[in-house]
Amino acid sequence: MDKVVLIGAGNVATHLGKALKSFYHIAQVYSRTMESASALASKLGCEAVTDLSKVVTDADYYFCAVKDDVLPQLLPELCKGREKAIFVHTSGSLPMDVFKGYARRYGVFYPLQTFSKNRDVYFEDVPCFLEASDKETETDLWFFMFGITEKMTLMSSADRKYLHLSAVFACNFVNHCYDLAYKLLEQHGIPFINLIPLIDETTKKVLYDMSPREAQTGPAVRYDENIISMQSQMLEGRMKEIYDLMSKSIHERSMEQS
Repeated sequence: MDKVVLIGAGNVATHLGKALKSFYHIAQVYSRTMESASALASKLGCEAVTDLSKVVTDADYYFCAVKDDVLPQLLPELCKGREKAIFVHTSGSLPMDVFKGYARRYGVFYPLQTFSKNRDVYFEDVPCFLEASDKETETDLWFFMFGITEKMTLMSSADRKYLHLSAVFACNFVNHCYDLAYKLLEQHGIPFINLIPLIDETTKKVLYDMSPREAQTGPAVRYDENIISMQSQMLEGRMKEIYDLMSKSIHERSMEQS
């Protein structure tokens, strides 16, 4: 059975570790703090370490699920003495060649999903994007990951950056709008649950029936200046800026030629 080490103990590492545990031997979890390393290691039944020198040298795969700016700092020590292993990061925006000069075999496994530790995610439902340093590593990584998902697509680092950027708009920015709506309703004692059918219908439209542009409705599409002006005046600070900019963007997009 292939031996795996997880570098990182955050949301992605947690879900990836739980998925891999069903097929492979998770030897260790490394994190900068023992609290986070132990929390994940206890779920996976493996050792927790906070010192890179204590990371085993005989693992087959080292999966790096850490912040983009942290990984380059770890690689000189992490890769040393582990020349036979395959190193993989899970970032949407970090180029694969961050490993170049440190590891002989390396790649990327990027799951396009939002992960929270307290919510289950099933990798067989998640589109995943793979890249590797050479054809042999690509084949090995592909079949290794095939244990947890068949929804894999080869994609270059350059294209993956744009995929990740689009995900920021489609997920992170949209959820921030939910949060702003929640705050606005909370201030006036109105339950957020009233918006759930609206959110659900909007999602269903773009899932099954039409493009997001075709599904767009509201005062900004028809540029109803009376409503837009009134609603803008109801807001202040950052929320007003977002409302005004978003309304303008929606209208401009609606006016573009198909």
